[in-house]
Amino acid sequence: MIRFKLIGVLLTIGFLIVWLRLFYWQVLSHERLQEDADSQHFFRLEIPALRGEIRTSDGSTLVTNQTAYLVFAEKNNIKHIDEMVKKLAPILEESEASLSARFASSDMWVPLKSQVEEEKVQKIKELQLGGLGFERDDKRYYPEASMAAHLLGFVGKNELGQHQGYFGLEGYYDKELRGQSGTLRQERDAMGNPIVIGEHERINSKNGHSLVLYLDKTVQFIVEEKLKKALGKYGAKAGNVIVMDPETGGIIASASFPSYDPGHIQDFPGEYYKNPAIADSYEPGSTFKPLIMGAAIDRKKIKATDTFDEDGSVHVANYTIKTWNDEYHGNITMTQILEYSSNVGMVYVGGQLGNQELLSFVKSLGIGESTGVDLQEESYAALRPDDQWREIDYATVSFGQGIAVTPLQMIRAIAAVAKEGVLMEPRAVQFIVSENESKIAIPSKKVRQLVSYTTAKIVTEMMIAAVSQGEAKWAVPKGYRIAGKTGTAQIPVEGHYDSEKTIASFVGFAPADAPRFVMLVTLREPQSSPWGSETAAPLFFDIAKEILPYYGIVPQ
Repeated sequence: MIRFKLIGVLLTIGFLIVWLRLFYWQVLSHERLQEDADSQHFFRLEIPALRGEIRTSDGSTLVTNQTAYLVFAEKNNIKHIDEMVKKLAPILEESEASLSARFASSDMWVPLKSQVEEEKVQKIKELQLGGLGFERDDKRYYPEASMAAHLLGFVGKNELGQHQGYFGLEGYYDKELRGQSGTLRQERDAMGNPIVIGEHERINSKNGHSLVLYLDKTVQFIVEEKLKKALGKYGAKAGNVIVMDPETGGIIASASFPSYDPGHIQDFPGEYYKNPAIADSYEPGSTFKPLIMGAAIDRKKIKATDTFDEDGSVHVANYTIKTWNDEYHGNITMTQILEYSSNVGMVYVGGQLGNQELLSFVKSLGIGESTGVDLQEESYAALRPDDQWREIDYATVSFGQGIAVTPLQMIRAIAAVAKEGVLMEPRAVQFIVSENESKIAIPSKKVRQLVSYTTAKIVTEMMIAAVSQGEAKWAVPKGYRIAGKTGTAQIPVEGHYDSEKTIASFVGFAPADAPRFVMLVTLREPQSSPWGSETAAPLFFDIAKEILPYYGIVPQ
């Protein structure tokens, strides 16, 4: 009896093993095995799809395709391969050895070179060699050269030699842009020879989708030109400017220098490829103050008219915190704390808010996490664990030191003030456009209500006062109500701050009562002056003077 049971168990196990193996072959490995079978019975040649375009909101084309071809050989129709190789090598700018190696393939169709320009193809056709084929394989073309390069990204080749998008939009939307390749298939016999009467099939490629951005070409041009001039004028090592629509979170313009030309990436060092606006972190300094002020007002810990006695430096643990210029103004209001950009005043505000409320609000800003922007290679600096925050950390974060943000994180936080307290997810793409030009809108996304409508309006008025009464008031265009805040943050180097190196910044929005744009300017290590009020703020207002009339907004 035991023997019969043992045999039954063994049979069951054997049946289960066979069943699992069949399941693996027929279900899990079906596609791979089918491809292996096809490769044994068919010659295959991939027909590249046309990559989708990238366009601005005003209809201009930033990225398109330049006519080019895949040149391939039909080996069975070529009598003298060596002679063909000698004639093709100089035109294709390939060595004879590499072309001969490709002909050594057992395939019927041999790809010789992809993305060959029309002029070269015409020269090849004039040779009347026979046995060659040409399929459209357009190459990426950037009509505006390096404009918005960091936002766009570029197309290179992956480890399989296939075209692939990297960085920015080309990387993030690679699947949508590249489309679906087609194929030529010709049945072959067991010896690998083509069967003349066998199955012959052509599957056409499906072109990729195009992208329509929020980016405005005119604003982008203004931003890039002004930023280039400012880098020279102020002697800054690098800089970036982001302009955002607070209503949608759409990126209207984004420029960073040093930059590169996505059509000639081989001419630039690899470190230029990443987008500093989404990949570099910095300490925001005083531009962070309106946010902490807003949190304290929103939680009814203070009012804008409350006063604070700024009578000297303050001591936190074993540290001394001073004002940026070591000047003190006695009894001042919360609004004046922003006007004077008082660090000691902000320590008071942070103290009124309380440590846990302060940390909770910082997290609600999205600091320490991705913004969700549709650009490849976004990175961010993580917040330190809750149990590692010291008293000095709570104090310094109130005025924007000891915390790291990306420029995109910073501008979207201030954009929430402009949008009545609503934090939005930033977006670069407004529509995805199919091959037949039908549009699929990408909806804007509300992340959370950061502060109340009332608080947002109060903070806006405080930021207007910071502009009109602050250190950079001399640069403000007359007749406009602009809300903003300067920032100057020392750069941490090997565990301490370098007093000679700063990141100067200015963030603001206009017109303050009905914002059309939010803009953040950052300059790294300006040499003419370390202060944001003397470098970043003038650049902000210089750009705003051009953008406001462009939007049809006249001074009052």
